[in-house]
Amino acid sequence: MIKKWFKNIGPGTLVAAAFIGPGTVTLCTLAGVNFGMNLLWAMLLSIIATIVLQEMAARLGIISQKGLSEVIREEIKSPFFRQFITVLILSAIVIGNASYEAGNISGGILGLETVFGSWSISFGSFTVNVMSLVIGIIAFALLYIGNYKFLERALVALVLLMSVSFLITAIVTKPNLLEVFKGMFIPKFPEKSLLTIIGLIGTTVVPYNLFLHASLVKEKWKTSDDLSLAKKDTIISIVLGGLVSMAIIISAAAINSSEINNAADLAKGLEPLYGSFSKYFLALGLFAAGITSAITAPLAAAYVAKGCLGWKDGLKSKRFRAVWIIILAIGVVFSSIGIKPIEIIKFAQVANGMLLPVVAGILLWIMNKKSVLGNYSNTKLQNFIGLFILTMSIFLGLKSILKVFNVF
Repeated sequence: MIKKWFKNIGPGTLVAAAFIGPGTVTLCTLAGVNFGMNLLWAMLLSIIATIVLQEMAARLGIISQKGLSEVIREEIKSPFFRQFITVLILSAIVIGNASYEAGNISGGILGLETVFGSWSISFGSFTVNVMSLVIGIIAFALLYIGNYKFLERALVALVLLMSVSFLITAIVTKPNLLEVFKGMFIPKFPEKSLLTIIGLIGTTVVPYNLFLHASLVKEKWKTSDDLSLAKKDTIISIVLGGLVSMAIIISAAAINSSEINNAADLAKGLEPLYGSFSKYFLALGLFAAGITSAITAPLAAAYVAKGCLGWKDGLKSKRFRAVWIIILAIGVVFSSIGIKPIEIIKFAQVANGMLLPVVAGILLWIMNKKSVLGNYSNTKLQNFIGLFILTMSIFLGLKSILKVFNVF
């Protein structure tokens, strides 16, 4: 039974690995410290929205046997509009993931440094963090092998490690279960919580995951008979990912301190309260969260470039490898010497803010095309839920753009 379950999990787990990055860990930490259990409902809403959109992406990938960016290129007939969407997608995903990769690697570093301390080498006025090179080498090795099944198994193992680590940390804090359920099912908007709510939803419903999922499912499943397996995989993986995010919020809510600003502080904050074991569980979770995102972000960018530019070759091709190598290298360099590319990250935030409603809208449009999906196009209920998510994504997109320019 367990062996069969392990055989059928895969792409959904990579999606969960992608959205639980260091940014999500830090944001969930701040949500728990500042607002207690009150924002758990926002994470529950995010999980539902993610399941709906990712199921559509998976269904599209299996039935069409094409990635989302490939279908967009084929279905948008207007040359100008097609070119505009292609440029927007490439900018947001490829450049955006390159700028966020430093944060992914830095998250893995936090986990290692919690246990081993800081290791660095100085070259004149430059100081290089050795841990970032270690994580970069691990990510490079896993990606360079270019075998989907091997990559899948490695990421599944890391996600399970991360999940167990954070869930145990939450259990050790002995939360009030009544408060947990109230936080999940009774929406509250504490003062100054709006941006945190937007952030929790925005870091879970991730645009590049839609491209990644549609591209990965066709590596594993080939016919409509596999749709039920893909759906189970999607639901189980994303629910597990959501539980991990909730566990981080619950762990952080147990700490009565205003000095907790990020996930590294959370590790230190838990130690005097619950002993050194919490520190090690959290460190393992942080390391796994950082390294899984450090692998999936370059992989997603390479898949998007492949689809947008019409490349037909596979994971081991020079062009495909060149994209993820460049993104991984940028992340390693920026994280190892401490450079924060603020302007690039601002551009990425704006592009992603614009991209989520655009991609969600195009995905909904494609999911209703009989010429692409035949009898597997969206039902009325799926369209209704999809339109609600689209409306929410437009709101989130506008808020994230206004936030970058300090308008809101």
